[in-house]
Amino acid sequence: MNLLYLVHRLPYPPNKGDKVRSFHLMKHLARSHRLYLGTFIDDPADAAYLDEVRGYCAEMHVARLDPRRAKLRSLRGLLDGEALSLPYYRDASLRTWVERTCAAADIDAAVVFSSVMADYLPDMASLPTLVDFVDMDSAKWRQYATTHRWPLSWLYRREGECLFAFERAVAHKAAHAFFVTPAECELFLAAAPECAGRIDAMGNGVDAEFFSPDQDFASPYRSEEIPLVFTGAMDYWPNIDAAVWFANEVLPELRRRHPALRFFIVGRSPDPAVQALSGEGIVVTGTVPDVRPYLAHATVVVAPLRIARGIQNKVLEAMAMARPVVASATCAQPIAAVPDRELLVAESAADYLARIEALLAAPAHADNIGRAARRRVLASYGWDAHLAVIDRQLDSLAP
Repeated sequence: MNLLYLVHRLPYPPNKGDKVRSFHLMKHLARSHRLYLGTFIDDPADAAYLDEVRGYCAEMHVARLDPRRAKLRSLRGLLDGEALSLPYYRDASLRTWVERTCAAADIDAAVVFSSVMADYLPDMASLPTLVDFVDMDSAKWRQYATTHRWPLSWLYRREGECLFAFERAVAHKAAHAFFVTPAECELFLAAAPECAGRIDAMGNGVDAEFFSPDQDFASPYRSEEIPLVFTGAMDYWPNIDAAVWFANEVLPELRRRHPALRFFIVGRSPDPAVQALSGEGIVVTGTVPDVRPYLAHATVVVAPLRIARGIQNKVLEAMAMARPVVASATCAQPIAAVPDRELLVAESAADYLARIEALLAAPAHADNIGRAARRRVLASYGWDAHLAVIDRQLDSLAP
């Protein structure tokens, strides 16, 4: 089929959660279909990968997105009564390209990644469209509202309400839609019951050959250090909140008991609040060329997110590298792993302290958990098995 594939961020390199999923979806679709990709670059460094992405596509259009200008443009939503996320991603050149491509390339169907990109396809009646919502973004904004003071609490609550109205309309018009977990599907259907029968779960996976402990990575740590690692895009608010909370509430007591322990915060674009943590006992790396050495030689990997939706790729990647992971309940719950055997769960600062202490005290036990975690990834988290869900829907749309 000729497929129009619309993604809100260039699906390469796969170095953050949404780009991991959008890249593997692109790679999967390109095996059987001709892809016409419309997307944005919001990080100038990603321009170096355009040729890599072009290899998957029959044609593509990449619009440049300046986050500062886009934030100003999004304020139009306050006047128009719509979600601010929609004008943020509006671009005249991309809209023109979509219209021209649909007319000239005999497009059979569209695959939309992230709800905001459905704004480019107002007429889904004439172009069958599959939408990968990934997570229920409107619920994320509502969660943000509970953790911020006015006026941000008001703004985030409004965004949640307006974005849900858009998500609901998109799901109703689409041929089919997907969320990353059954729990996200249930959450959405509880609020939009008229969409029953049109929603499926399409889980995340991990490239277990790429994230493999069998490869020989040089250690980025000093020999005397006990490295405790947290990975992720450090300009993303839930990651910022997690890093700051863990550094303030858990790390001091851990370092009092284990002075050699160092907390490594590994990820691109660290926010000033994250950069400010750097000092004795905390290393903020910023962008690294390859996250795998940091995972391979980590004593323990943590995922202390207090706000999280869906499956966290950072957790699956650490599990694939056979490292013991201590994660918050919101991160651990969507993952089909046996607690205390394949993945450790913590909620309070005391929980994290106890779980990490136990791993440090019993290295053999920690290694066993890491090996069991990798076995779980191999058994349950191959990309092709999860993405087969969209193949069945595409077969039903084939002309």
